[in-house]
Amino acid sequence: MKRFALVLLGVMAPVVAARPAPAQSIRWGVGAGLLMPMSDYGDTDKMGFLGAVGGTYNLPTGLGIRADISYGTTSEADGVPAHTTKLLGGMASLVYQFGAAGPKPYVTGGLGFTNAKVDDVGSTEFTYALGLGVSLPLGTGGNRLFAETRYTTISADGGSVKYLPIVVGPSRKGFLTRPLPRGTSVTERDWP
Repeated sequence: MKRFALVLLGVMAPVVAARPAPAQSIRWGVGAGLLMPMSDYGDTDKMGFLGAVGGTYNLPTGLGIRADISYGTTSEADGVPAHTTKLLGGMASLVYQFGAAGPKPYVTGGLGFTNAKVDDVGSTEFTYALGLGVSLPLGTGGNRLFAETRYTTISADGGSVKYLPIVVGPSRKGFLTRPLPRGTSVTERDWP
């Protein structure tokens, strides 16, 4: 678990350390949804639940850098001995958005690590994912509602674990920051 924490820190550090320009900031989001086991994982476990939190630093080109953490759980399928599978993962991804206003479809691809645990036995393994989603305006003030899925593969010795999460949630630009007024330096900022 210590190794997982260090890897997760390494994945998250580049996004957190990025200093946004005045016209840019990090878009923070939280989501929840379904975790659908695929392939061999789907033979042993039934659909479960997943929650995630993350931040995306968007560049002016439509490309973004995202870091997120997710936690999911599934349980045994019919006819399989009782067990619980828990997945705790961290991923760094590239996100490309299409469009400048209104609904914004996007594609994403990322690398990370996931700690997969069946009952009390687990290991931390390399993970990769490819996905797509859409971000919709939600009221005023830059709030958005996103829906996405990522075909995710956890590589392990002797095989892999594959699943498809479907996640929906709100996101907000600059949730922990607010833009500086023109001509104001960071030292002049009125901190709450």
